Amino acid sequence: MDARAHLFNGATVEDYRRSLTAGIDRVAARIAGTERPFTGITPDRLAPEISAVDLDRPLGDPAEALAELEDVYLRDAVYFHHPRYLAHLNCPVVIPALLGEAVLTAVNSSLDTWDQSAGGTLIERRLIDWTAERIGLGPDADGVFTSGGSQSNFQAMLLAREEACDRASADSPVPIAKQDILPRLRIIASEAGHFSVQKSAKMLGLGPDAVITVGTDRHRRMNPAALAREIDRCRREDLRVMAVVGTAGTTDFGSIDPLPQIADLCADAGLWLHVDAAYGCGLLASRTRRDLLDGIERAHSVTVDYHKSFFQPVSSSALLVRDGAALRHATYYADYLNPARMAKRRIPNQVDKSVQTTRRFDALKLWLTLRVMGADAIGALFDEVVDRATEAYDLLAEDPRFEVVTRSQLSTVVFRWLPPAGPLRALADEANLHAREALAASGEAVVAGTKVDGHHYLKFTLLNPETTLDDIAHVLDLLAEHAGRYVNDRTAAPELCRAAG
Repeated sequence: MDARAHLFNGATVEDYRRSLTAGIDRVAARIAGTERPFTGITPDRLAPEISAVDLDRPLGDPAEALAELEDVYLRDAVYFHHPRYLAHLNCPVVIPALLGEAVLTAVNSSLDTWDQSAGGTLIERRLIDWTAERIGLGPDADGVFTSGGSQSNFQAMLLAREEACDRASADSPVPIAKQDILPRLRIIASEAGHFSVQKSAKMLGLGPDAVITVGTDRHRRMNPAALAREIDRCRREDLRVMAVVGTAGTTDFGSIDPLPQIADLCADAGLWLHVDAAYGCGLLASRTRRDLLDGIERAHSVTVDYHKSFFQPVSSSALLVRDGAALRHATYYADYLNPARMAKRRIPNQVDKSVQTTRRFDALKLWLTLRVMGADAIGALFDEVVDRATEAYDLLAEDPRFEVVTRSQLSTVVFRWLPPAGPLRALADEANLHAREALAASGEAVVAGTKVDGHHYLKFTLLNPETTLDDIAHVLDLLAEHAGRYVNDRTAAPELCRAAG
């Protein structure tokens, strides 16, 4: 076939229709027939199949390529839509967003400059304004879509660093070089916050001790008194706090830091407050729980991940800032792309505020979701999974086989199976690790794991409204069965029997 026949244009629209229809039919059949969230495939088993594919010998026929894809991808994919996928912050997706995905990839707009995107630029800007209004950031707010929460947090720390350096220079009675300021910069975050804060500090050229983590209360929320002590210590030691990072939805515990108290402390000390609401941003659409985000409107910057709690396909995230002028720190004018004269003419080039250049029109997915479903429907779905987490916590709290950590404000539940009291308790960590791996290998369900106070725990992350309490109870039985079998097998070993006395 002539290579040009594969290009998508006016002459090939029928081939486009046939190929996409065949692909959609295959995915739809797979989704409809999926009985487990995972096959349990291991890297050692799947890697040889993919390595055997000769990429220098094309199949030529889309039908053959799709059939091959069934074996190397679709058969063993992890399916987040299944009600017993309970592991990470991956949500099932809504159909209007999938429609948006199909449209945006076909048109292939790049959101860096107006002359590559036109209406796409204005749609993204309107969604940024809508989100800023929901947060309550005020009339000067602005922002930009990003690839995810880590990128949003990185850009927020970049802006905070530059603002801190500008203030340090302004406060100094003598000229001061930036390289002399950087070693003194500090970020204060919760010990339950996201690792991307530490990663961002490293990428921004800050020292390994630049991130100060403060303790949490029994609900795993940042302790304001501990934060106040660290702010005061930094002041006494002539260190400059460039940002305080609060979290509205920690990855492990779904906890929301006391944002009003944190905002008070930041306001009193004149500090940049960033709120990582990558997980908790779904509350912006909730009609019953929006008050859990009270205080977020006082932040200087906010991270939101629509692909976590707005039921959007990856990727769909954004960084919002209270003062749009702060985005200037990500601006660079290139003569071939976005010369400075365009800014003077108010040409809306999104690259002026983004750390990315070429960028997908991911905003279209959220736009169609809002235009078809509406924000209330998104909020209702998120409320359902939060309700389910409450039910799961109650179920675990009443089950003597398990220990549960804390009641989440969102939709995670952290717990562990406990062996019978006595010497066998020493096997708790191993038993829970084994139970998680054995469950995944069976493919019947997928759960996450984490560490709490040095011990291994299991974690449900509930983001699927189709997950029922019966699903959760069944998974708990499976986990207890795998863990119990592991302990029984270990105690049958003579050396362990002797160790147990």
